[in-house]
Amino acid sequence: MEVGVIGAGSMGENHIRVYSNLIDHCKLVGIYEVNEERAIEVSKRYGVKHFKSLDQLLQSVEAVSIAVPTEYHYEIGLKCIEHKVHMLIEKPIAKTVAEAEDLEEKAKIAGVKIQVGHVELYNPTVEILKKILVNEKIIAIDVHRLSPFNRRIESVDVVHDLMIHDLYILYHLLSDEIDTFDAIGRFYDNTIKHAIAIATFQKGTIAQLTASFKTEGKIRTIRVITEDAFIQADLLNKTILISRSTSFFVNSFSSNYNQQSIVEKVMIPQKEPLSVELEEFLNNIQNNKDPAITAKDGIKALSMTTAISEKIISKRK
Repeated sequence: MEVGVIGAGSMGENHIRVYSNLIDHCKLVGIYEVNEERAIEVSKRYGVKHFKSLDQLLQSVEAVSIAVPTEYHYEIGLKCIEHKVHMLIEKPIAKTVAEAEDLEEKAKIAGVKIQVGHVELYNPTVEILKKILVNEKIIAIDVHRLSPFNRRIESVDVVHDLMIHDLYILYHLLSDEIDTFDAIGRFYDNTIKHAIAIATFQKGTIAQLTASFKTEGKIRTIRVITEDAFIQADLLNKTILISRSTSFFVNSFSSNYNQQSIVEKVMIPQKEPLSVELEEFLNNIQNNKDPAITAKDGIKALSMTTAISEKIISKRK
């Protein structure tokens, strides 16, 4: 399959690198990047063609990754639909729900597949955590996604850039819908840079999500409290620790028995989430299957992040 990448920034270059290595699945025909200096630099690094116009690239490929700033997703998505080119759009799917819904409708009419790039769902730690939680009665989940400030995200809302990952992970882990929620946040440079959301899901699970661009370190953790265990997952270090009570021993010992917890360390397989995601994207096109993460899924995540941001803005003093 002949593929291309639109956008050669940090994330776009990752797509270029991975496609270049998926030689059994595709041929990376070329890239399109508005910054010509950057386009030349990246095209030389990976030995791929730099197309001078978006139309030229779209005339030469069957599928693309779109890794440009969110405000351009809609117009580039429409161009892809016009050329009948399947697309993987990095999250969020579009700037507004209205734009996303229009893309979904027009792509469906044209027979073009849209997959949304929620790459964290391909993190092996999330995959293993999902299996662990199948037989657990979940009480609460606490999620932290914290990053240092970067000039690249100077005008970016942390809810749409970071928290959106964890909302989709929660939908995936719980297979449930949010019933009620509240949110608070702090503004810097007139943009939400630190946000906390608390949600109750329909089946009763309580979730707290914290996203921030104001920390020195980078943190990606999920802590789950269940009826029988405390589970800690670190998405960066790819570790899962499960603590369980040993209270079943109590009756066999004297009253002086000092109860200890059993801690299990789960081994996580080493694989690159983006590589798995792009390989699945190509296979679904090849086999005419629906994407794993559809436009409708992307709209659902965007709708929730929009609601959270609006809640925080409404409380601003």
